[in-house]
Amino acid sequence: MSRRSNGFDFTAAMRLVCADIAQRLPEMVHVEMDRVAIGVCQTRNRAMHGVFATLTPLRFAGGSAERKYRGRTLRIQPLVDGAGQEYLYLLNFYLPRFMNLPLEEKLSTIVHELWHIGPDFDGDLRRHEGRCYAHGSSQRKYDELMDRMTRKWLASDPPPHLYEFLEGDFDALAAEHGGIRGQRWPAPKMIPS
Repeated sequence: MSRRSNGFDFTAAMRLVCADIAQRLPEMVHVEMDRVAIGVCQTRNRAMHGVFATLTPLRFAGGSAERKYRGRTLRIQPLVDGAGQEYLYLLNFYLPRFMNLPLEEKLSTIVHELWHIGPDFDGDLRRHEGRCYAHGSSQRKYDELMDRMTRKWLASDPPPHLYEFLEGDFDALAAEHGGIRGQRWPAPKMIPS
């Protein structure tokens, strides 16, 4: 990425990385990045514990646009791109915390969040059997799968310039580009249908 006076566009760079992962990994072929909003959230402090990234589905179970709750029909307030196309997912990265991870953990976090996207790409999450539907019965096995898919992506020889901005930490990236900027999205709300 080139040096810009208004800072490094983190969300644009992350979109390119995510699109490449979705294109190169057969397990992610269902992901259409033009229907995934990417945003940044600022963490309150630089502590390394806490959330690094989140994927928010913008539909209910099974891709339903509406849900009955206590006698009311609700929907999730839509997020739309500049052309008016509705997003199905919101992928947020928490800065500076995410950028302060080691490179492979950053990449594994990206794969982790993309894997949550349901295989039908209908705005719902990938659901595993049992009560722990988000990660399955074993968080350790889930994390191992994410690490394997990350190594598989790296072995597919993606262009290094695509993800080189992830090699350093937040302060290094900000210093190199005169700051970091990115799209911020409002938290999706439930609204009457």
